[in-house]
Amino acid sequence: MSEIEITGGCLCRTIRYTATAEPTWVNHCHCRDCQQQTGAAMATWATFPSTSVTFTVPPAIYPSSDSAERGFCARCGSTLTWQSRTGRGSIDLAAGTLDEPGALAPREHLFWSRHLAWLDLSDTLPRHDEWRPKT
Repeated sequence: MSEIEITGGCLCRTIRYTATAEPTWVNHCHCRDCQQQTGAAMATWATFPSTSVTFTVPPAIYPSSDSAERGFCARCGSTLTWQSRTGRGSIDLAAGTLDEPGALAPREHLFWSRHLAWLDLSDTLPRHDEWRPKT
């Protein structure tokens, strides 16, 4: 069995990370918090088991809500992570910070009810008005 190694990091290269597992989810998030954190119409996240991700330098953490915290580089400001504060056991890495961002294709849109009307997307990915339905 070959070991997975997915790498990435911030703009200034102060923080580098490695994930040694396949992502469990890859999604576009249209929630207002993601829009504000990234300054973009949506954020694209790749979710990994927390135990599979290591950082050369820990990201600075901002507790963005009662249920989530967001990690970023304190030097260059790059958005790096989203993580539940309720102990889901996973961490989301900002897909744009991957060394090969095109290698992981998104599988869904989350919080579609908050997408920006001027954003015209023609993909056929599932669109969930809020969080993904429980399976």
